[in-house]
Amino acid sequence: MIKKILIANRGEIACRVIKTARKMGVKTVAVYSDADKDALHVSMADESVYIGASAAAESYLVMDKILAAIKDTGADAVHPGYGFLSENKDFANALKKIGVAFIGPNVLAIEAMGDKIASKNLAIDAGVSCVPGHMGLIEDADEAVKIANKVGYPVMIKASAGGGGKGMRVAYTDEEAREGFQSSKNEAKSAFGDDRIFIEKFIESPRHIEIQVLGDKHGNIIHLGERECSIQRRNQKVIEEAPSPFLDEATREKMGAEAIALAAIVDYDSAGTVEFIVDKDMNFYFLEMNTRLQVEHPVTELITGVDLVEQMIRVAGGEKLSLKQKDIKLTGWAIESRIYAEDPYRNFLPSIGRLSRYRPPAEGTTDSGAVVRNDTGVYEGGEISMFYDPMIAKLCTWGEDRSIATHAMRRALDNFQITGVGHNIPFLSAVMEHDRFERGDLTTNYIAEEFPEGFEGVSLNAGHRRKIACCAALMAQMVAQRSANATGVLQGHKRPIPTDLSVEIEGMQYDVHTQRTNGSYLVTSTDGTDKAAIELEISSGWYPGQSLVSAIIDNEPFVFNASPIPEGYRVKYRGADVEVKVRTHVAAKLAKIMPEKVIADTSNLLLCPMPGVIVSILVKEGDEVQDGQALAVVEAMKMENTLRAEKKSTIVKINAGPGDNLAVDEVIMEFES
Repeated sequence: MIKKILIANRGEIACRVIKTARKMGVKTVAVYSDADKDALHVSMADESVYIGASAAAESYLVMDKILAAIKDTGADAVHPGYGFLSENKDFANALKKIGVAFIGPNVLAIEAMGDKIASKNLAIDAGVSCVPGHMGLIEDADEAVKIANKVGYPVMIKASAGGGGKGMRVAYTDEEAREGFQSSKNEAKSAFGDDRIFIEKFIESPRHIEIQVLGDKHGNIIHLGERECSIQRRNQKVIEEAPSPFLDEATREKMGAEAIALAAIVDYDSAGTVEFIVDKDMNFYFLEMNTRLQVEHPVTELITGVDLVEQMIRVAGGEKLSLKQKDIKLTGWAIESRIYAEDPYRNFLPSIGRLSRYRPPAEGTTDSGAVVRNDTGVYEGGEISMFYDPMIAKLCTWGEDRSIATHAMRRALDNFQITGVGHNIPFLSAVMEHDRFERGDLTTNYIAEEFPEGFEGVSLNAGHRRKIACCAALMAQMVAQRSANATGVLQGHKRPIPTDLSVEIEGMQYDVHTQRTNGSYLVTSTDGTDKAAIELEISSGWYPGQSLVSAIIDNEPFVFNASPIPEGYRVKYRGADVEVKVRTHVAAKLAKIMPEKVIADTSNLLLCPMPGVIVSILVKEGDEVQDGQALAVVEAMKMENTLRAEKKSTIVKINAGPGDNLAVDEVIMEFES
């Protein structure tokens, strides 16, 4: 039995492994860099070891430092998590040489499946259907263009050692193939130390569905059903669910059988995932195999009741699987929302900084019988660093069916509070509310099709808008009541509290009247179009200063985030981010004649959209550039981002160069006015 595990990773996955190890009575060792010295996984582990500078290439990716930490702590096993060294055959070999268990598959499986080219050839040998493409290595951009034309556009340019969406580009033209090849090589080199690239046919509008497999060292392999991972952005999964709303039982069994056949060909002996793309006719094609734990593993755990980390530990210790295929039952439905430190209103660019507020929803079983789970590696007051993946948490819900799980996810997102950094909760909430998501009509193009101009928030529906307007009026009244009480104590009298207010939200004007009843408020509202006023019974324990507003409206819970602004509140709810102005009727009339503030024109500047490092400047002063032309490449959180011209213009000044570290909105170059 394994007694002490060193976790060669960080963040939420390190915390996740620690929780299971603690449950099993196994000691844990955390490793940390300069940026992670105060991280949550460090405080949770039984021991911790410093391994170097903040950059992953100087800490988490340095095998010698990990091996030294193993020796110093006497750990007899290593869990690699995902990313970093999790699929590095040299690391697994090094552990084998010193007699330390690698909590992952054998070296043959890592080597064969970690190489996307070799894995495709093995899949063909195992009788698994594959996407057509060029599986040989590609030397340069010119060769990439020739191959892309031969395969036929569109094509997917991929890193052979890739994963997590890094080193991947879709190309529809020769220019995109040339540019994508170089960016993929650069990202692959930075993230994996391996810049080999291959090209395959890109199947348009596919679903991304993967099969979870689990094997032991005694030849036993089972699958635990599928996960739907089609909602992706930049090839990075955003929302996952299990099972898939698309598959039927027959297709599920076929995919499971092919996944097991592929795993068997390399004697797979741990948790792993076989990924497929599935077309509209339910034809499926092998994409790749990840020889590690997947980020989205919690949804499989929630519908099967199997702790995958525990199984990995037991298998690494030499135990036989206690589960047979007949024991695996898929019960209910689970959804995972990946919560990232990124700004959805700025094309999802990474955000860094301190989490001034971090209040996730309560975990456990809700009153409706749903389950909420939140896997995280951060805490209130901690920092999101520019050096690593910007994930904050993985919020999961389970319900007896998909509708219940979706409803629970909406409520959980409503109750999640994050301030200090940009985050994607508004976007996730908007997806949960979308009728296409409700229908389960998902493809990997979902985000591009539903948000073609990027995410700019959504509008509130009429019912939600009215509820927020009434709550805002009630909140303003509570603030006025508190102020009047304080003034009365000091001056010996109280000011009258207005019960009639004007509320402006999304261009709509509501006249709201509040009346105190037995333990609650009767709030009456009109918007100028109603034949009769609408009454809502509202009760709330909210008090001034709270950012989460929890109310019961006509016996139904209603929760939203609000922060004070001049004359009202900024409210975030279900993907909407709106200003709610609460005024007296006199002030509302005066507001209509106030001049509007003019926004500064920055159209002649290229601003850095996120904190990052300039990789390259692709133009020079005096160049005339065209609409859409690539101007510069910025790297942030291990991903390269190409910045392009918004219109035809001439460059008059370049203010930054390769290697420069820039903050958000620093000027990279200036254009002719």
